[in-house]
Amino acid sequence: MKLIIQIPCYNEAQHIAQTVQALPRQIPGCDIIEYLVVDDGSQDATIEVARAAGVHYVIPLEKHAGLAAAFMAGLEASLRNGADIIVNTDADNQYDANDIQHLVEPILAGNADIVVGDRGVATLENFSATKRALQRLGSWVIGKAAGIPTPDATSGFRAISRTAALHTMVLSEYSYTLETLIQAGNRRMAIAYVPVHTNIQVRPSRLMRSIPEYLANSSATILRVYTMYRPLRVFTILSGTLILGGVLLGLRFLYFYLIGQGAGHIQSVILAAVLLIIGFQVFLIGLVADLIGFNRKILEEVLFRLRQIELGRETPDTHQRDKQ
Repeated sequence: MKLIIQIPCYNEAQHIAQTVQALPRQIPGCDIIEYLVVDDGSQDATIEVARAAGVHYVIPLEKHAGLAAAFMAGLEASLRNGADIIVNTDADNQYDANDIQHLVEPILAGNADIVVGDRGVATLENFSATKRALQRLGSWVIGKAAGIPTPDATSGFRAISRTAALHTMVLSEYSYTLETLIQAGNRRMAIAYVPVHTNIQVRPSRLMRSIPEYLANSSATILRVYTMYRPLRVFTILSGTLILGGVLLGLRFLYFYLIGQGAGHIQSVILAAVLLIIGFQVFLIGLVADLIGFNRKILEEVLFRLRQIELGRETPDTHQRDKQ
């Protein structure tokens, strides 16, 4: 059983050595443990420091592409190099590396496809009250979208089985944490949460630079991914809202008509007709989107099988191995 611990990095020369040094060398059930750093176009000496720290693989991206792209690049490289389990952790040593053993245990036991480290966001002292509230709200929303209880949706500290990694496809340019959970939940994957510890924060979050930006990006990601996997439900809600508005306006006009004041409320009839027509059209769009969704599922299965074939033919430890 081969475990690869991947670390997406961007300008982490000051912290990456400490992060790598803290990683476990042995875990019961894992015969091989290797470390992989994805350098997301860093402008400092992140690559050189990572090599000196003893990582097994360095995957340099040509330019700064963002956390989601770095995460996917790490998954692809880990799969090519024969990983049976992939653990993702942060480069700033935010997470206690001793908890990696607890992350992989449910996968080794065959009880989970994805295991997420639960930081206990409601009680983290280094989070402001506003951030704790947003984290709880976001986790609740993701839980509803994914159809599974989600205590800590934004935790990047997670373990992924090889099969789950082959199924993972991140389209967002912002982050992978929310999208992958919604995908996994809608694919009925087994997701587990284990309590993890965090270290003292050494720098501010780069994802949550401001609350409005965080809310805008997270909301857009959730809405886009949820619509992708549940289009009929989303468009039915929109359609029902419009049709209900049209019916209420129609009843309003009928009331005034019956009491002899209908002549002054013709605009209600026009608006009601517009809302009913648009509502019906939105429902038809939902039906089409739902049919497209079935095609997407077929394409995802085809992509999964192609990745299996492609990565199954690759010889482990021969791609992007860092020559030290």
